[in-house]
Amino acid sequence: MNDLPHLVGLAPWTFAGAAAMTFGAAFVRGLTGFGMAIILVPLLGLIMPPGEAVVLGILLQLLIGPVGFRRIAGDADRRTALPIGLLAMLATPLGMLALKAVTPDVARLLIAIIAIAAFLLILMPQHPDGHKPGRTSIGLTGIASGILTGFAAMPGPPVVPFYLRQRITPDVARASMMLVFFATAIAGTLASLWLGLATMKLFILSLLLFVPMALGDHVGTRLFGRVPVPVWRGIVAVVLGVAGLSALLRLLN
Repeated sequence: MNDLPHLVGLAPWTFAGAAAMTFGAAFVRGLTGFGMAIILVPLLGLIMPPGEAVVLGILLQLLIGPVGFRRIAGDADRRTALPIGLLAMLATPLGMLALKAVTPDVARLLIAIIAIAAFLLILMPQHPDGHKPGRTSIGLTGIASGILTGFAAMPGPPVVPFYLRQRITPDVARASMMLVFFATAIAGTLASLWLGLATMKLFILSLLLFVPMALGDHVGTRLFGRVPVPVWRGIVAVVLGVAGLSALLRLLN
């Protein structure tokens, strides 16, 4: 059992760090409905090349996607989540091609910009009561989410502001985001296999990290609903802010 971390090219303490990172990021996902990749991919980039961190983030999202799926599908706003998810799936290979074409330093820079942009977008005011997003907004959100999935395993920056700026309840926003992210994880996995970016090492590592991920998601999900709506929205903003700041600091160092 102790040889498993070495099997994926990580020392035991490094693997323990990756497990702790995964638990924390999955806890945020369970509580807010997003944030796992935004937090986890930059952190994993500290212990592995950015390209591998992106693919690992996608594989982990694929594994956690079916957890609680029945409730997610029931609570989600299917009028928007289904077309956004479908468009994101179609656009994901474009992001993968971009990731394969750039150097690791450029990838780190762009991932940092994406994380910071997500925080800035969430600070924009909510839409007025009765607002319904149009086809253009839905389409652009889906395409942008797919490209960012392939490039940085981060479908959230376009999707999170899209839902949190609407006058909908947290359970609908959370479920809608999770439904979209599961769709992008499926597309991202298929695209990474097609482009040869997904390796057996990363598949094994994702399976090893499933337990801390499932535990973190379970704890976060148990707390969801017990947090007042303004506090929940504040937590979402803080998560995005911290992710953007950490990505920037890592880039500067």
